[in-house]
Amino acid sequence: MACDTVDSSCAWYGGMAMISRFLRRFFYCIFLALLFLPTCGCDSLFFYPKKQLYDNVIAQSFSPKDISFITADKITLHGWWFDTQPPARGTILVLHGNAENLSTHVNGVLWLIKEGFNIFIFDYRGFGRSQGSPSIAGVHRDAQAALQTALTLSGVAGGRVAVLGQSIGGAIAIYMVAHAPDKSRIAAVLVDSAFASYRLIAREKLAGFFLTWPFQYPLSYLVSDSYSPIRWIKDVSPVPLMIIHGRNDPVVPLEHGEMLYNAALTPKEFLITAEPGHIQSFADTVARNEAARFFSDHLELAKKAYPQPVAP
Repeated sequence: MACDTVDSSCAWYGGMAMISRFLRRFFYCIFLALLFLPTCGCDSLFFYPKKQLYDNVIAQSFSPKDISFITADKITLHGWWFDTQPPARGTILVLHGNAENLSTHVNGVLWLIKEGFNIFIFDYRGFGRSQGSPSIAGVHRDAQAALQTALTLSGVAGGRVAVLGQSIGGAIAIYMVAHAPDKSRIAAVLVDSAFASYRLIAREKLAGFFLTWPFQYPLSYLVSDSYSPIRWIKDVSPVPLMIIHGRNDPVVPLEHGEMLYNAALTPKEFLITAEPGHIQSFADTVARNEAARFFSDHLELAKKAYPQPVAP
């Protein structure tokens, strides 16, 4: 199902479909685990990619440029670069959610271009035009490669970028920033509707289905927690962090956002929105204004602290 508005209206539907697909795949994963334990990592539970890009007329009206780049393990990835009219307020690297591809997820961040920010959004391996197949370890390598690519794009304020991660992209963003070789080149990170733990979110989905409820704890241990953001979020500091979460998120409960905020070190901010649905916070004008303020403040500080040399 394609989203065809700037503020995505199909995230709730996609979230419910994701839960159904998650449970079907989990039964398949159990079967594989019984055959191949302990080699089964059940990574496919978290990814629902589409290879075909949707004909997104709204996104194309902003004239995205195709960007290809290569990961450390030699996978070629594809992204879109939206270069706003100068002078830009800064550049934001976007890590999207776990389904479809950038041609639908981009709708939820196009408003940032209107606010004067450059946007670089990319597809993880196996999504859209990116090569390979998705895995939890692989998408984290993808994020590091995307960060290095974003830092080479024109107009990057003071050689610094901000990061926006939504849903699983928020979980990936936390690990990426925590492990970045030079965190000083990241001006700020905003995490929208992210879960705190891969294992915990799997357990919660198992608990929501009567057939798997009795087995929620043992079965959840088939999911690795090595990359879970709750383990690494303290290492995001001193990069400024903002966490946004919907009070009534039906896919990732608010408690996940609260857990992440409580585990994070300063500087940090937390905003709870009333918008229904998953990754729907930016449908709220207050949330958009707060996010724009957060990005602008910290990217402006980056410009002042690390001014770009003036060409002769």
